[in-house]
Order: sequence, then C-alpha cells, then structure tokens
Amino acid sequence: MAMTIHVDIVSAEKALYSGSAEVVIAPGQRGELGIHPRHTPLLTTLKPGTVRMKLPDQAEEVMIYVSGGILEVQPHVVTILSDTAIRGNDLDEAKALEAKRAAEDAMKNREASLDYAKAQAELAEAIAQLATIEKLRRKI
Repeated sequence: MAMTIHVDIVSAEKALYSGSAEVVIAPGQRGELGIHPRHTPLLTTLKPGTVRMKLPDQAEEVMIYVSGGILEVQPHVVTILSDTAIRGNDLDEAKALEAKRAAEDAMKNREASLDYAKAQAELAEAIAQLATIEKLRRKI
C-alpha cells in the first residue's frame, strides 16, 4: 500500500473533499506545488487553477478547480481553503466562456482602474476553469 496524506478542500459554501491522497498538485502563486506524504510544513497562497490529486487505488486523477486561496501543508495533512471550489466534472464550459468574454469586454471598455482589476481577476478565473475542462478532456 502506498503512503498517503490526508487532504481537506473547503470552499466558502461547503467541504468539497476530505480523504487520503498519494500526491496533491496545487496551483501556487509561483508555480505548481507537488505535495507528497511527510512534506515540509508550508503555508502559501494559490492562484486560480486546478488542484489534482492521485487517490489510492485509483488510476484517474481527481481534479478540482479553485479560484485561488490558501494552501497549508503539514507532514500528514494538506488543507486548501478557497472562496470557490468546483469539482472538475461539474464545471460549465458555456458559463466559463461567457464569463471570459464578459471580462475581456470589461477590460476593453474600462472606465476605472478598479473595474479593470476586477475584470482581470474574473478573466483569470474563467481561463483557469477552461484549462481545467481541457485537462479533463485530455484524460478521456
């Protein structure tokens, strides 16, 4: 049996995942982070993207979109706190494409720097959701 680490992924609405994983790959601000059992303690922020987990006795990775958040790693526990977390299979491609178009339009027609910053954040989230959908498609 492979070594595992306990993982909790929690959004503002609900706990999305709580269980064991052999490895967790998360979208850190400075690049992807690979976390294995007994990883050095770590606290960092996440950018919008895909959290991938290899679960024990499963060939397929589990993918969860996060809108950013906080990642805490302890030797035997990984905790991810995110405002929004959605299972990869539950993402709506049409909705993400529409959000991307709306954010791009808002960036073109900006009237204030605050509106531009909000549009940039919404664009990053939409692009990350579409990237998660694309990763899921490549798996199939």
